[in-house]
Amino acid sequence: MNRVGVVCALASAALFGASTPAAKLLLGALDPFLLAGLLYCGAGVGVAIFRRVAPAVTDQSPAAQVALNAKDVPWLGAAIATGGVIGPLLLMWGLARTDASAASLLLALEGVATALIAWFVFHENFDRRILVGFACLVAGAMILSWSGTPTLQTLSGPLAIMGACVAWGIDNNLTRKVSCADPLQIVELKGLIAGPFNLGLGLCAGATLAPSPIWLVAGVIGFLGYGISLALYVLALRHLGAARTGAYFSIAPFVGALISVILLGDHLTLGLFAAGTLMGLGVWLHLSERHEHAHVHQAMTHSHPHMHDEHHQHPHEPDDPPGEPHTHEHGHDPLVHTHPHTPDMHHLHRH
Repeated sequence: MNRVGVVCALASAALFGASTPAAKLLLGALDPFLLAGLLYCGAGVGVAIFRRVAPAVTDQSPAAQVALNAKDVPWLGAAIATGGVIGPLLLMWGLARTDASAASLLLALEGVATALIAWFVFHENFDRRILVGFACLVAGAMILSWSGTPTLQTLSGPLAIMGACVAWGIDNNLTRKVSCADPLQIVELKGLIAGPFNLGLGLCAGATLAPSPIWLVAGVIGFLGYGISLALYVLALRHLGAARTGAYFSIAPFVGALISVILLGDHLTLGLFAAGTLMGLGVWLHLSERHEHAHVHQAMTHSHPHMHDEHHQHPHEPDDPPGEPHTHEHGHDPLVHTHPHTPDMHHLHRH
């Protein structure tokens, strides 16, 4: 398994999961959509500041990330449109027409949508072990979301929530297409567009937004739980593909529930224990995956941080940066070989 990708995915899930109980404390003082907007704005603004005040560990480091280019704009634009605009619109429509317990369960379908689109539209590979592991992770998330017997009074609300999950699944897969680019730049753009849009949704729905110190608290939570989390998610997409990243990210509800038990005094329930067991099994099935076969690498040219491993045996120009890892445009010659791999940026072959 790609250990960097796994660590990034799990860290992303942990940060996002921790942000849930933190944000929950603010819900009494803020409309849910205004809070979502402030969290996204915190992510966009916080990451924008971080990119500019910490150049030593971002743009000017020896392994500097690659800026978005013109070829990335359609993918990222479509990702922001589906995940930052269409998704929240459908969710807002659906929540107003759906029982709360049913809505919570339906929101767990985002991971399912991400995986199905990755597998059957973008042709990421999967096998029985990955499928079973993914099912365990989703089942655990649905157990945590259960809050009684769901009642679906009309079809329009649940269908809208399912549509929102599909929109976010498309967003995740489209973001995977630009994951070679600087993840902080991607997060900055997503946050600065999705944040004001969600604020606008809340204001259009009748909420009021008066200046308050809560803005700063929400911004800090958004920077860590949305901004840094999403940057790690993009790195995981680069190394693992959309389906596997989405599977690991499914542990976020468990992290949030566990923190609520430890810090907020929530009760330790049988459901939490069952969900933790299922999610632990799912993560183990993914971690112990060994996907190996003879595969073909087509000729390609791209730019990203890399070391001179078996996939990067290229000559250097005088202006290329020294040391490793480093970043420069480089070419890959056609290659056929066998080794364990995940659907990362170099292994997008058909099966």
